[in-house]
Amino acid sequence: MQLQNKRWMWYLLPSQITSQGLSTVIPLYVIFLGGHIEEVAIISALQNGSTAIGSLAWGKIIDRFHSKRLILVTSSVFVLLCSLGMYFTNHVYILYGLAIVLGFFMVAKSPVTQLLVMESVQKNLWSWLFARTSIISTLGMLVAMIIGTVGSFYFDLRPYFLICAVSSGISMVLSTIFVKDDDGVHIERSSIAHSLYGLRYSISHHHFVFPKILEVYDFRHIITLFKGRISNEIGIFYLASFFFYFGSNMYFTAWTPFLKNQNFSNADVFLNYTVQMITMLLVFFIAPKIISKFGEERSTILAHIPRILAVMIPAVSLFFMTGSLGFPVTITSACMMVIAFSIFSTSSSVIFFKSIPQGFEGKYLGVNSAVTGIGVFAGSLITGELTKFLGYATMFLSASAVLVVSLVLYKTYFRYRLSHNKII
Repeated sequence: MQLQNKRWMWYLLPSQITSQGLSTVIPLYVIFLGGHIEEVAIISALQNGSTAIGSLAWGKIIDRFHSKRLILVTSSVFVLLCSLGMYFTNHVYILYGLAIVLGFFMVAKSPVTQLLVMESVQKNLWSWLFARTSIISTLGMLVAMIIGTVGSFYFDLRPYFLICAVSSGISMVLSTIFVKDDDGVHIERSSIAHSLYGLRYSISHHHFVFPKILEVYDFRHIITLFKGRISNEIGIFYLASFFFYFGSNMYFTAWTPFLKNQNFSNADVFLNYTVQMITMLLVFFIAPKIISKFGEERSTILAHIPRILAVMIPAVSLFFMTGSLGFPVTITSACMMVIAFSIFSTSSSVIFFKSIPQGFEGKYLGVNSAVTGIGVFAGSLITGELTKFLGYATMFLSASAVLVVSLVLYKTYFRYRLSHNKII
């Protein structure tokens, strides 16, 4: 079996510059156009919902046609057009429509990247290549934030969309040159659920994976919990994941509007994310050692602690976040969030992988993706309304309370798993 050349990986660098750049600049641009936290939350919810639908659609397309290069080029073209559309628009409501299109087409590269990794090297090298792609992706995110930090000193927000458009164009060119569809190697997306490394990559990058069309029956493990009984403890795991991403996305949706509300400049906001990206890149190498020392279960529980504290910091420090104190306080919060997630995403993916019974991989992964997507979507929507009526402090405290619920559910899941046999 002839394996692919691995130069295709470099399309990830400009692609991630575009993705991270847009996710950061869009909330800033909404505020620049006169919008508030409510509009930011709606756009975030629309984009996340569209991303979930896009994950399902593009996954089916790639399984049917195996046209990885065409999908990458199509994704890059539409992301480029959306970037140009945002550059020319002066109305928040137009951004709603562009966010939906952007979410749908931007996610197209996710299943392609996962399959390219698994088709490019032998199975025993998947861990190495997934790690390489993660590093390149994180570097792209870091470059995007550095460009934004420096550029904010000289330009307003609008030219940043042109930078995103150019990056997307470069990604399109690299995809056209280096991604081949005629190598004779085709792996179905369902293989991601059979690979711990593919699953870990998917979870850590917030990708939704739907190997099959879900039915109501597939959610039976969750439904039975609301009927007062447990048919399989995996239902508790699903609920714990829902609350984890629900509470986390409340924080992330509000973060940029919160910083602007505290009179941070655009450069300060980009710098905040820059330090966050550097921290995430460093923790990438440390997280496996932490998990190896404490084990997956303890690591998952311990990762909640800095996450909960990180969400509480902006709530309890609102009264003294002035002058020189504001920046270190927010940096501390942001870095604690990514440190916690780096550990959590790795440890929880290992636990989930071990919990999937043979023959049910696609179903379990699809349900987990659906639950995660609903949590992210609901977190965005509720953030806007909650902040609008009760303020940022109440919103952050509510988000921390949701994460506490997630912590309790994970502890319940681990305790129940130890004391009961699985019923599939």
